Amino acid sequence: MKKLPIGIQTLSEIIDGGYVYIDKTQYIHRLINEGKYFFLSRPRRFGKSLLLDTIKHVYLGNKRLFEGLWIEENHNWEETNPVIHLSFASMGYKEQGLVQALNNAMDEQAKQEGLVLEATTYGQKFKELIRRLHEKHGRKVVLLIDEYDKPIIDYLEKEKRPTAYEHRDLLKSFYSIIKDSDPHIEFLLITGVSKFSRVSVFSDLNNLRDITLDRPYAGMLGYTQEELEAYFLENIQKLMAQEGEGRDVVLAKVKEWYNGYNWDGRTKVYNPFSILSFFQTYEFRNYWFATGTPTFLVDLCKEQFFYKVDDVEVSASIFDSYTLDRMDLRSLLFQTGYLTIQEKSEFGFFKLSFPNREVRESMYDYLLGGFRHGHPADSGPLVGYMAHAFQKNDIPKVVELINGLFKDIPSHLFIANSEKYYHSLVHLTFRYLGVYIESEVHTNSGRMDAVVKTEEYIHILEFKLNKSAEEGLNQIREKDYAAKYRQAGKTIVGVGINFDAEKKEIDGWEVGQL
Repeated sequence: MKKLPIGIQTLSEIIDGGYVYIDKTQYIHRLINEGKYFFLSRPRRFGKSLLLDTIKHVYLGNKRLFEGLWIEENHNWEETNPVIHLSFASMGYKEQGLVQALNNAMDEQAKQEGLVLEATTYGQKFKELIRRLHEKHGRKVVLLIDEYDKPIIDYLEKEKRPTAYEHRDLLKSFYSIIKDSDPHIEFLLITGVSKFSRVSVFSDLNNLRDITLDRPYAGMLGYTQEELEAYFLENIQKLMAQEGEGRDVVLAKVKEWYNGYNWDGRTKVYNPFSILSFFQTYEFRNYWFATGTPTFLVDLCKEQFFYKVDDVEVSASIFDSYTLDRMDLRSLLFQTGYLTIQEKSEFGFFKLSFPNREVRESMYDYLLGGFRHGHPADSGPLVGYMAHAFQKNDIPKVVELINGLFKDIPSHLFIANSEKYYHSLVHLTFRYLGVYIESEVHTNSGRMDAVVKTEEYIHILEFKLNKSAEEGLNQIREKDYAAKYRQAGKTIVGVGINFDAEKKEIDGWEVGQL
């Protein structure tokens, strides 16, 4: 069984170290032969750095690293190009400032080539470096820029945003050099997490092709189901033995937890970090989410009372209008990997949803914790207890747990936004319940209904705010909400619940069998 390359971002270490390498070289061959200027956005820990490192070795002609891979017999290894490979993740701009970091990066790249740059500013150094490498080697230069947006997205919090604006303008100036250097450039690939609009960062690069949503490259990063089953056969067999289940059962569970990222409406892939981490421990739990909690995103959701996160419908334009002045949460959640494309309609609309159980469960932990001013680690157990209460038809316990959701919210905040808090917490809780048992939440005209299905019961709940629980139960009966469930062969229970905004708790509930 080969070693798992968790966190390894260089091709030579993977190949020479005997690690698993999923052959993506056919994608790379197509990319470098199809055009010149490319941009690709993917969430963190998705293999962007490894992709750029692999492209670098192709252009440098390091054929030995590609022995047995698709590209070995399909590339002209005699033609090589000088490479400028910049990674903002390792540039040290937080310690020394972005201007100095860019100056140092240009000097370091020149030093590696035995050059001393005459220019004194980072932009002119960049331009000189490209030109002189072309002159030295007699071949055009390959530019590979990793995490282009990190100096911006590291400063998106409201109090840090002036730095983000400053860095955006510096980077816009830096990238503008590329267009003037076109005669010296063979190939360019820029990668990052976010996709800022071309106007805000790449205004001068009007020939930059964005392949983020392109179907031919949808599987270039991440592992497809076919790749998982081909490259991790021994790991799957070990999992089958550990779980005592057949191949189809364990693969379905792995897919539920870690598959589902989608950029073209068709191709679904696994996050490499998550699936590699899982095959190291064989424990179904959160890996990717734990490496970088979305505090900034949760804070934005709280500010805007954006709680209907799952099953969001958007038009394609949302992916092209992202700026510091207009950070749409739906676009931001998609770009950072917390939402992915679930469906793509023939009219060009997209439905966004959580990619898998790992992200869904973890995101609800943080959203519930954020909205109720509690610790995220408490959210999962609380909802788990609620699932157990529904399984036992213990409505008083359900009420007790719902009241517990609201107890930590500061009274002055709740009074000012009582209806919003009420709807957000109830919605999030019952969506989260779907991780454990089947739950449906619908919103309509300012009210919120929930249907919770267990092995023995179907609970239909009607929530009221500052009215009466009896009114809620009567509505369930009068509108015959139970009609569509009567053929299920389960006990159907109606529950009317009224929430008192002033007391910040449920002040009554009515239960009746339907």
